[in-house]
Amino acid sequence: MTTTGEDTPDTPTTPASGLGVELNGLNTIHESERKGRPRDLFWPWFGANVSVFGLSYGSFLLGFGISFWQATIVGIVGIVISFLFCGFIALAGKRGSAPTMVLSRAMFGVEGNRVPSVLSWLLTVGWETVLTALAVLATATVFTQLGWEGGVATKVVALIVVAALIIAGGVIGFHLIMRMQMVITIVTGVLTVVYIVLVLGHIDLGAVSALPAGDVPHVVGGFVFMLTGFGLGWVNAAADYSRYLPRSARSSGVIGWTTFGSSLAPVILLVFGILLAGSSEKLSTAIAADPIGALASLLPTWFLVPFVIVAVLGLVGGAVLDIYSSGLALLSVGLRAPRYVAAGIDGVIMTAGAVYVVFFANDFLGPFQGFLITLGVPIAAWCGIFIADISLRRRDYAEADLYDRRGRYGSVRWLPIALIVIGTAIGWGLVTNASANWLTWQGYLLGPFGLGGATGDWAYANLGVLAALVIGYLGTLLFSRGAIRRQEGR
Repeated sequence: MTTTGEDTPDTPTTPASGLGVELNGLNTIHESERKGRPRDLFWPWFGANVSVFGLSYGSFLLGFGISFWQATIVGIVGIVISFLFCGFIALAGKRGSAPTMVLSRAMFGVEGNRVPSVLSWLLTVGWETVLTALAVLATATVFTQLGWEGGVATKVVALIVVAALIIAGGVIGFHLIMRMQMVITIVTGVLTVVYIVLVLGHIDLGAVSALPAGDVPHVVGGFVFMLTGFGLGWVNAAADYSRYLPRSARSSGVIGWTTFGSSLAPVILLVFGILLAGSSEKLSTAIAADPIGALASLLPTWFLVPFVIVAVLGLVGGAVLDIYSSGLALLSVGLRAPRYVAAGIDGVIMTAGAVYVVFFANDFLGPFQGFLITLGVPIAAWCGIFIADISLRRRDYAEADLYDRRGRYGSVRWLPIALIVIGTAIGWGLVTNASANWLTWQGYLLGPFGLGGATGDWAYANLGVLAALVIGYLGTLLFSRGAIRRQEGR
């Protein structure tokens, strides 16, 4: 039998107890460890998304030149739909009791799945780096407002503390993460409500209602940005937590609790963030440079320390899930090491990336948008493939064959790889990001497709993400039906 990483489908693992390091890696979860109910998924997903960073998306969204109502509608719809994708993919975790990037082998083959595994690893490492950097910048900004030292020394100490929390969660694993997310959910939820109450007076409904409406390309661009900024950033990790549920768990519950838990906080925070950003152009501009630190400028001095706590915990909650899943993705790429070693490696890379963002980068929003859209295109294609594949399957996954290149899923399946390549090539040709100099080559199809070129009305609609999603979904739906029936008939 050929395996990827150190695990095999039947490897017995010692369940982590207390704060013991989780030994599960790429293996399927042993029957003795499959427990809980779908509603247990609420805690990790809510905890990962109840970050005051969600308020900053109000400014990002209004940056597309759209009105309050346009931003509210596309924001809510974009968030819920994107996390609904996560809900469907979480269903595969219950059916196969393996990590997302192992279940993806049923589509791509045991060896062919290295392609989406690399994409998944890049996306999760990128996200954990961004969240770590934001936590450090927010701490430094608040310390400065308090009249304390907010310079290099504070940033270094904050980076050490934040990185240590994230790496500890990723290395120790599932059981600690579930405990951490429950605490983070309660603490950040309460303090976020207090924050909203304290800054209510800064909302100017007259200024918000006066925001001019944008045209269709700008509305579409805002919608796509919501997709990539929320659910599409999590789809590649969506089954990593539902894999611990028993197979008897209700499918509707898995989808519903994943979607509800992950969408609830972002929807509330986004709408309030739109109201704040729409009330002050100065605040909206400041958010682009320091998304969370700028929000602290609205607060009374006595709440600045609690604000740092809620900001850092919210970001840590998201980064912990990312580093856990990035470690699994790295194993799926081919690293032969225990899961906790992979998480530790990613922690080192995350820390190095955060050092660059905090101490050397001059701008946050431009590179951030470029990162989201550029990786969002191939991930959207993979997501379309996975969701179509789930809809076509009538049986649970054959666990042993997910680890055997000679099994029913094969070594390499070229159709899904071709769909990712085609979806990415077309997708990158239909997106642009002028704020990131290293991405000026994108948008090469906007002219030939009659969409006005790289400076036309459709330049920032980022249609490439939607195109990649549709190509992956329809390509699988139309051409993989027979292959899936043969897999399930063996």
